[in-house]
Amino acid sequence: MYRYGRGVRFLSYTASKRTNNTTWDPTLSLDLNHPSLVLLEKCKTRDHFKQILCRIMRSSKLIGKTFPMSRFIYFSAVSHPDNLDLAITLFNHFTPNPNLFIYNTLISAFSSLKKIESFYLYNDLLSSGECPDKQTLLYLLQAVNFISQVKQIHCQAIVTGLFSFGYLQNTLIKVYLENGLVRLAHQVFEKMPSPDIVSFNVMIVGYAKKGFGLEAMRLFHEMVGLGLEPDEFTILGLLVSCGQLGNVKFGKAVHGWMERRKPTISSNLILGNALLDMYVKCQKFELALRTFGALKEKDIVSWNMIVAGCAKVGELEQARLFFYQMPCRDIVSWNSLVTGYACRGDFASVKELIVDMVMENVIPDTVTMISLVSAATESGALDQGRWAHGWVIRMQIKLDAFLGSALIDMYCKCGSIERALRVFKEINKKDVTVWTTMITGLAFHGYGSKALELFSEMQEGGSPDDVTFVSVLSACSHSGLVDQGIKVFSSMTDYGIEPGVEHYGCLVDLLARSGRLSEAKDIIDQMPMKPSRSIWGAMLNACQAQGDVELAEIASRELLNLDPEEEGGYTLLSNIYAASGRWSYSKKIRETMESRGVKKTAGCSSVVVDGVVHNFISADKCHPGWVDISSILNRLKNEMKPGADLGL
Repeated sequence: MYRYGRGVRFLSYTASKRTNNTTWDPTLSLDLNHPSLVLLEKCKTRDHFKQILCRIMRSSKLIGKTFPMSRFIYFSAVSHPDNLDLAITLFNHFTPNPNLFIYNTLISAFSSLKKIESFYLYNDLLSSGECPDKQTLLYLLQAVNFISQVKQIHCQAIVTGLFSFGYLQNTLIKVYLENGLVRLAHQVFEKMPSPDIVSFNVMIVGYAKKGFGLEAMRLFHEMVGLGLEPDEFTILGLLVSCGQLGNVKFGKAVHGWMERRKPTISSNLILGNALLDMYVKCQKFELALRTFGALKEKDIVSWNMIVAGCAKVGELEQARLFFYQMPCRDIVSWNSLVTGYACRGDFASVKELIVDMVMENVIPDTVTMISLVSAATESGALDQGRWAHGWVIRMQIKLDAFLGSALIDMYCKCGSIERALRVFKEINKKDVTVWTTMITGLAFHGYGSKALELFSEMQEGGSPDDVTFVSVLSACSHSGLVDQGIKVFSSMTDYGIEPGVEHYGCLVDLLARSGRLSEAKDIIDQMPMKPSRSIWGAMLNACQAQGDVELAEIASRELLNLDPEEEGGYTLLSNIYAASGRWSYSKKIRETMESRGVKKTAGCSSVVVDGVVHNFISADKCHPGWVDISSILNRLKNEMKPGADLGL
């Protein structure tokens, strides 16, 4: 009977009727030495292969013979994979008794092309009475699309007694780690009676790639304790782990190991790049430069790492120098430099680089646009933000959650909540970050009711996280929605979120702003964690507004205990004393600030004129237009005096 699987037809027999013809028949030796078979191996085109195969099928007596058909199928499916359809035809119609080699050949071919058919064929193998070997399961592991398939193969390995093969165990560990199932990978590793260096390397590299650097290092120490000598794969995993953890001390020790074996690893570009990446992530700029200079061979990855490393530590001139020295540049190279200038808030340089990218026929991607929008956000200039958004549209960049969140944040911080809402509505797939960013923007602009409305809408299609609740509580606090804020705070546990210090801080601020200082103080006393500086700062601000000197003294004392150098606590308490007429106390606070060397940080205002941001600090006369500005201010001051002639 025939069984169909995703368009592929397999000839299937019951176990009782199928013959297990897996042995070599000496009578076939002459046929297998047929010149046509030699030609079949040397075929270079599909048409030539089909011609030779058809000639053999017509003139020989090999049809139905298991061993020669296994060779034909192998040539069709593996040596010439373009002829996989011919291999299927041979299997279906001319191989009545396929052996394990034939099954493995086809499963292997399907594993990279038609993955699901590998499992259909495996079921046929089991129905035929054949027993799989370790190679069968290894091919199946190459074909997996779902973790449930990996677990089934794992079970098959145990049931068939093949689980004891080390290579199969190592492959299972690798697949589990690649799919993020670290616990299952560790269980397989723990059950190995005597793991070898390959087993340890698979675990160490897998741990490192998944961000479990500390576990990778612990496993390395266990490996050394067993007397196993680390190799280049071990070192690769350790370098990645050191970079993740910022453990430059251990990274230097690994570097020392590499230097002692320099003749054997000097040509290993992968290790050289990993070492460079480790120093970059540990922010050891000088060591990264030295490592880069010592590389005998550099590829584009090496250049991109040093450019990104220089940009990350703020050495943008050095990054730019390396950038223009690169023998070739890709989108990663451009993005590394663009991101560096965006972090500095240098919108003009980011804009210039993106124009140069387009001039060199390098198409900006989502990362480029996010950097451009972020630079516009830092400047706070709406016209620059709109220019950045225009580039997103012009480059036809898909508005995903990351880019959408960046645009929403930019418009909110540049003061255009209407455009932020417009972008929010254009995003088709909104994740928790998009919702939270929009709610935060509404809260910042005082639209508490709209933020709560959006929060309710969000709950219909997804679950908020702890950051979302901070934003919603802030919205309630800034808009005076006390009852709604308390209700939101109480609902956090319904989503499995335990309130943190930020949430308690928002609740205290909410109650304190509304004048309910005693309730706010009760919340502080009942918190399961120590109050933060921001919580006592919120209380002190509220005490100033309400004129509560007694509670202000308590809040100020606690605030200064947490941070004696914080000038805000001194200033607020001094102002509270002054407002209540206790001038001697206010003066004493000011004297205490002077004796401790605490100085009030000057405020800074900024104005955008023709796309240029001008910053002004109190009593600062360094601005190039200071003379003209001072003259205009004096003129305005005179016009504002009582009785001045306004020319009306």
